[in-house]
Amino acid sequence: MYGTNRNFAEQYRQIGVSTRVVDADPHKLVSLLLEGANERMRRAEAFLAQGDQALKGKAIGEACAIVGHLNGSLDHAAGGEVAGNLSALYDYIVQRLTEANLNNDVNALQESLSLLGEIESAWNAIPIEQRSHPVANGA
Repeated sequence: MYGTNRNFAEQYRQIGVSTRVVDADPHKLVSLLLEGANERMRRAEAFLAQGDQALKGKAIGEACAIVGHLNGSLDHAAGGEVAGNLSALYDYIVQRLTEANLNNDVNALQESLSLLGEIESAWNAIPIEQRSHPVANGA
C-alpha cells in the first residue's frame, strides 16, 4: 500500500524541485538549470568511475539537454557579443560531453563540469538590482 522510504524521498525531492521552479523568477530558473546540469555531470563522473555505462550515458544526455536548452534560450539581440560568446561556450561544452560519453573520457567530463561551474558562479554573482535587466535574463 505504501511505497518504500526511497520512493517517499524521491516524491519529496520532486515536490521540492517543483516548488522551487514555480516560485522562481527568470534569473533563478537559469540558476536552477545550471545547477541541474552540473549535478548530472557529477553523477556521470560517479557512474563512469563505477563502470555503469547506461547511467553515465543517461546523466550526460540529460546534462547535454539542459545545456542545449540554456543555449537555445539566449537572447542574442539583448545580449550581443556576450550571448554569442556564451553560445559558443555552451556548444563547446556539449561537444566535450559527447566526447566524454563516447570515449569514457573523464578529463572531458571534468572540463565540462569546470566550465559550466564557472558560468554558474558568474551567473549567481550578478547583483540583485541587475537581475531584471534584459541582458541578464538572456543568459
